[in-house]
Amino acid sequence: MYKKIAFTAVLVSLFSGCASVPLESEEASSRAKQYEAPKDGYAGLYIYRDSSIGGALKKDIWVNDECVGESAPNVFFYKQVEAGKGTKITTESEFSPNDLIIDTESGKNYYIEQYIKLGVFVGGANLKQVSEGEGQEDITPLKLAKPGKCSKK
Repeated sequence: MYKKIAFTAVLVSLFSGCASVPLESEEASSRAKQYEAPKDGYAGLYIYRDSSIGGALKKDIWVNDECVGESAPNVFFYKQVEAGKGTKITTESEFSPNDLIIDTESGKNYYIEQYIKLGVFVGGANLKQVSEGEGQEDITPLKLAKPGKCSKK
C-alpha cells in the first residue's frame, strides 16, 4: 500500500508543479519572434520547451559544450552559432546527457524542441529538430529565457 502511495506521489510531483527560470523582457522576446535571418556566416538556433509535462523540472541545455541555460516549461532560447559545422545541442537527462547533432547553413534558423520523458526516478529530457512552421507555431506563446546559467558541468 505504501509503495503505491509513494509511487503516486512521485508521479504527481513529476507531472505537476512549475519550475521557473529568469526571463528576458517582453520586448526582447517579441524581437526574437521576428525570426530574422542570423548574421552572415551564422545559423540561428531556437531551442524550446512547450510542454507542461515535468513542469517542476529544470533541465540544462548546452550548445557545442557551452551552457545556454536551464529550461523550464513554456520558455525558449535563441542562440547564433557558426554555420557549416556540425552543431551539438545537449540536454541534461536522468542519467547522462542526450545529444542532437545538426548540420547548419549560413542565414538559416533551426528549431529544436526539448521534451520531458518518463524516467526511472525523475523525468529525463531529449531533443528533436522540428520544421520551421512547427517551431514558430510552438514558440509563439512562449517567453524568451535569459541565457547562461546551468546547474551541472
